[in-house]
Amino acid sequence: MSRTIKLRKGLDIKLLGEAEKVKSTPQVTAFAIKPPDFHGLMPKMTVKVGDKVKTGSVIFFDKYQEEVKFVSPIAGEITEIVRGAKRKILEIRIKADAENSFEEFGIINPDSMDEAGIKKTILDNGLWPFIKMRPIDVVANPNDKPKAIFVSGFDSSPLAPDYDYVLHGQAEAFQAGITALTKLTEGKVHLTTKANARHDDALTGVKGVQSNTIAGKHPAGNVGTQIHHLDPINKGEVVWTVNALDVAAIGNTLLSGKYDSSRIVALTGSEVKKTEYIKTNIGASIASLVGDNIKSDDDVRVISGNVLTGDKVDATAGYLGFYHHQITAIPEGNEPMFQLSGGGWLGPGTKKFSINRSYFSWLTPNKKRRLNTNLNGEIRSFVVTGEMEKVFPFDIYPMQLIKSTMYNDIDLMENLGIYEVAPEDFALCEFVCTSKIDIQDKIRQGLDVIKEECM
Repeated sequence: MSRTIKLRKGLDIKLLGEAEKVKSTPQVTAFAIKPPDFHGLMPKMTVKVGDKVKTGSVIFFDKYQEEVKFVSPIAGEITEIVRGAKRKILEIRIKADAENSFEEFGIINPDSMDEAGIKKTILDNGLWPFIKMRPIDVVANPNDKPKAIFVSGFDSSPLAPDYDYVLHGQAEAFQAGITALTKLTEGKVHLTTKANARHDDALTGVKGVQSNTIAGKHPAGNVGTQIHHLDPINKGEVVWTVNALDVAAIGNTLLSGKYDSSRIVALTGSEVKKTEYIKTNIGASIASLVGDNIKSDDDVRVISGNVLTGDKVDATAGYLGFYHHQITAIPEGNEPMFQLSGGGWLGPGTKKFSINRSYFSWLTPNKKRRLNTNLNGEIRSFVVTGEMEKVFPFDIYPMQLIKSTMYNDIDLMENLGIYEVAPEDFALCEFVCTSKIDIQDKIRQGLDVIKEECM
């Protein structure tokens, strides 16, 4: 039976630079797979510099779960394996061939396969990294038995891509992906869409799922919010999650017999000359996607992902993250801000954004703004303000949970709900935090402690 969730807490950050619904296909020859995109992964390489690979060829696997394989998004040559401190692998760079070629495994009909067959197919062909797990928010353990699988049918983060637009015409692939997921759990596959909105046929016509709707501000589109209100996680339970766009990629792979690494990326942000959707592949070079479409080469931050949870990347040498369907460019915010002029703290603040009434901008809540990366404050003592509770739609005390992760009180973390959350669920808390604490990092550290000590 479907359910409707109504959120009373949250915050929509309205920014300039939403992607126009036009598509382009730039030529990209440089790609990279980045092991740090998969938190907690210990990669074991199967290729070396100079090797030729096809789309779908195994590049590395997880040392601790050897059945979980990571494959090349493009056919080409391994040009460089970038290492960091202690020889940690940061990037595997690939130069694309002029003509793409694939590792083919034959067309799969998910309806006719059982759990073991679907799981083996997904594992062997590099699709498993699309499936993540809660708690801990890492690539799912294939040996777990999830009580449910959750798919969010929209993204509510700032300037997020329109899933209905991206999924248009992919109803068959999306259905195949959902059918495959239903074979991996004895529980329900939840598909949650935005309430009071029209959605593409790919989302409305799908079978084999429990369809839910959710109304409210961001983080309504976060899968963690939906899990909390539909089927909360207790200690010892596991839930798997898959991005709706990646569900279609899984379906396309099964129906074609070839690894589908294609990706439609929203190019967004106030510093982009022409916002649009770009058709490319996982791990594409940011420079090839952005090109000269940035208003200024100086004082602009380019982000793989959205402004709340994305990763800062080099506009000339960076690569699209594995889980990202968006690129954002905003002002760096390194201009001096004097007390009264230049948007200083004593000014009227008509161009600033605040969740309270500190500035006159509260009179125009729906105005889209050109915000920069400034913290608008300094790091200070972690004090109780009540701001986090206004934007955190969980039945959890956010500040108390954050503090418990800071001093590694495992019992308190468990009692306060650490098993239900992921870093992205605290992105708005970090945004409104008066103390300017790196909250997402603190939650990640707490989850790492829980994984090591309790799982």
